[in-house]
Amino acid sequence: MKRSGIPRPDPAAFIQANLPISPVPAISEILLYMAGPASGLWRLAGRGETDPPPYWAYPWAGGAVLARHLLDRPEVVAGRRVLDLGAGSGLVAIAAAKAGAATVTAVDVDANAIAAIGLNAAINGVKIVAVAADIIEAPPPEETDLVVVGDLFYDPALALRVMDFLQRCQASGIEVLIGDPERAYLPPGHLRRIATHAVADFGAGTGGKVVPAGVFSLAGDG
Repeated sequence: MKRSGIPRPDPAAFIQANLPISPVPAISEILLYMAGPASGLWRLAGRGETDPPPYWAYPWAGGAVLARHLLDRPEVVAGRRVLDLGAGSGLVAIAAAKAGAATVTAVDVDANAIAAIGLNAAINGVKIVAVAADIIEAPPPEETDLVVVGDLFYDPALALRVMDFLQRCQASGIEVLIGDPERAYLPPGHLRRIATHAVADFGAGTGGKVVPAGVFSLAGDG
């Protein structure tokens, strides 16, 4: 069915009208606008080759495990400047803000994700600066103490770029935390496991199945 001639709606208005607000499984402290079977997400997501998939509309295991970890151990982020890379729904950024981070910046390449982050931050009563950008070829971010990244190791080329960026961040004195259910392109030889939690995963066709996911630092970090 050809849909290219249908104009896309305003992202924020569409999300508010079509995605119900629900607590995140195993992270009931956080509410998100999440897609369901009747959300009609294709109207917003687009069908072109350059349209990013709507990862932001679902909580993935890597973000969920990081969010659970930060809420359980608020000392990890309390008073620190946090950047959430590939933030998607903003789940990890929201957890960092709730855990007492001094500032939280959420970065994603998808403009729809940026809209979702703003709405999700509002319903959770936290302040997040949302930025639409691809920063992984850029120098390490200034005024940042901790970079958190969930679920960015699903593609081999992207995984290499992300790891290079994170290693540059570590070399500049920025701490790095990664959340991932050990997908295919996560490089275990470069990582140190900090924690494991069982969380629901709505990515990779799992449909909300509970999976074990890990929180990792870079080898040699800290």
